[in-house]
Amino acid sequence: MAMTLSTPARTLRELLARPELIVAPGAYDGMTAKMVEAAGFPCVYMTGAGASAARGFPDYGLLSMSEMADAAGVLSRSVEVPVVADADTGYGNELNVTRTVREYELRGVAGLHIEDQVAPKRCGHLDGKEVIPREQFVAKIRAALHARRNPDFLIIARTDARAMLGMDEAIARAREALAAGADMVFVEAAQSLEELASIPRRVEGPCLLNIVRGGKTPDLGLAQAQDMGYRLAILPSLLLGAAASACEMALSALKSSGQPPASTGSPGVAERFRRLGAADWDALRTRFAEPR
Repeated sequence: MAMTLSTPARTLRELLARPELIVAPGAYDGMTAKMVEAAGFPCVYMTGAGASAARGFPDYGLLSMSEMADAAGVLSRSVEVPVVADADTGYGNELNVTRTVREYELRGVAGLHIEDQVAPKRCGHLDGKEVIPREQFVAKIRAALHARRNPDFLIIARTDARAMLGMDEAIARAREALAAGADMVFVEAAQSLEELASIPRRVEGPCLLNIVRGGKTPDLGLAQAQDMGYRLAILPSLLLGAAASACEMALSALKSSGQPPASTGSPGVAERFRRLGAADWDALRTRFAEPR
């Protein structure tokens, strides 16, 4: 009997079949992805805001599809756990969405989300967003579903309609996306705990929750999110915000004191590389040498 090989997408499906909420902290490069995995989280989220920031841009839809797919590929090859990635608007119409899904699949990503903002998009927790008509959004989701070659690859439909058109329209778009075959929906930037709690109940399908520090959505705990009925929680700003704060503090201390940080009490060079898999690379140094 032929064996079925596990894939990141299959692993993600198996995780989502369990009753507990899947928590995916946001990563934006190979190092932060490895940190998420090492901390014991079962899934990594590739944050578009973080991918943009790592290249020196705000989250204003300034990165191309190829840049975003390549960033997702760096994360997926850096970890064994599945990666769910931001794919913005799909970078155009149904033709562009088709190529986007295939490029992300080729890079080993387990799933992606596509939104209904007008391009160029902007962070879902900023003002000034615009969305495309509902029928165009649903057509993009149908194209994404048709484009995937692995049926396990997760297609998440994100709507940003709450800010401009209200929660009723956002729910209607989410329900239509599910009816078209989307595996999960992502109603962005709910503005109260009451709205957050209503989304899974009204959508009647698997829902993703975006937890953004300082965003439009109120703070809540992961246990509270699970009780509300969410299946996947992403935290795109967790490491990006922590890294920015730590870097600013370190630079400020160096500038004001003129004294580099002391080595005592901090990880050495070898330890820092160990966290990036140096032991595996060291083993390769001698593995293929000819026997004497």
